[in-house]
Amino acid sequence: MVDALARLWKEQVPSRPFEYRFLDDEYDALYRTEQRTAGVFTTFSALAILLACLGLFAVTAYAVVQRTKEIGIRKVLGATMSNIILLISKDFLYLVIIATAIASPIGWYMSSKWLQDFAYRINIHWWIFIAAGAASLLVAGVTVTIQALKAALANPVKSLKSE
Repeated sequence: MVDALARLWKEQVPSRPFEYRFLDDEYDALYRTEQRTAGVFTTFSALAILLACLGLFAVTAYAVVQRTKEIGIRKVLGATMSNIILLISKDFLYLVIIATAIASPIGWYMSSKWLQDFAYRINIHWWIFIAAGAASLLVAGVTVTIQALKAALANPVKSLKSE
């Protein structure tokens, strides 16, 4: 088909070269930068989540070390493992909820501004931010619970004996 068009072009306009482009290639070129941007955002988002989890893990470990004697006394007085995990986890999980409440409106505004540049755009639904908050709460919960579980399983005699 293209060869037939090229012959017809040479017959009709011999002084100009026959140049053609497919429409799907044009559309692909239009969205190539968006695809690259998405790849960069995905990479750096994964790196940020990993660093945040490591930081949360370190802060939780520090908090557990600071409260070792308190945890030992609570265990001696009959606290269950779930009580100790809840004691350590609730402060951190409140912070994640507050961070989600602050970040959600900012994320909605930034994504809405970015989507205004497109002729065909989607609406950002509220449940996306609820799902993102739940996912961050789950990741933070697992990260904090690992350290809290270590503290809950530790022998209270060792923590109280050191003083």
